[in-house]
Amino acid sequence: MDFERARFNMIEQQIRPWQVLDQDVLDLLFVVKREEFVPPAYSRMDFTDMEIPLNIDGKTTGEVMLSPKVEARLLQALAPRKHESVLEIGAGSGYMAALLAHRARRVVSREIRADLAGFAAANLKRAGIGNAAVEHGHGLQLADGDQFDAIVLSGSVSFVPETLLQRLNPGGRLVAIVGELPVMTAQLITRNAERQFSTQILFDTVARPLVDFPQTE
Repeated sequence: MDFERARFNMIEQQIRPWQVLDQDVLDLLFVVKREEFVPPAYSRMDFTDMEIPLNIDGKTTGEVMLSPKVEARLLQALAPRKHESVLEIGAGSGYMAALLAHRARRVVSREIRADLAGFAAANLKRAGIGNAAVEHGHGLQLADGDQFDAIVLSGSVSFVPETLLQRLNPGGRLVAIVGELPVMTAQLITRNAERQFSTQILFDTVARPLVDFPQTE
């Protein structure tokens, strides 16, 4: 496979037409090699416009990598900056953490599945990314005092828990896919003050739910 041609086609035919116009994001997609984060069993699907199953060593995890255009659109909306700390919930393959690490000072990626946490950590290490750490554990069970400038949920939730919103520093942003099938929307939530938040609806999409997150009654 001509990886660079396939990468170029992914960016120009899938991602840019899907309203990802931030040139820094588009350039970053050339830098972070997506094929290094795709499970070997799906190596011919590195740049396809679809979710890729995260099957590790022949075992099905039930989780997936989001499609490239959704990942890029979420990254564009979050707009992490070089001085910021970022929390990701749902490490998956480590690809989103790698993208975030190039834009932020520090990335913490929480992954509830031990096999995926190990897979993501190994991928990040092999890619030479030193400012992103994968932690095995529930995304809501964070250490006391942990605060972040930006948070991304790499999976869907019925709603964003208040406890997670309180982890944002003032001016912090959170991107998440919120709702239940068949209706979900990607949202950008900004903390404007101590208990004041604003929400922007970004686009319609669907994604698999994060494991063991609260559900709407």
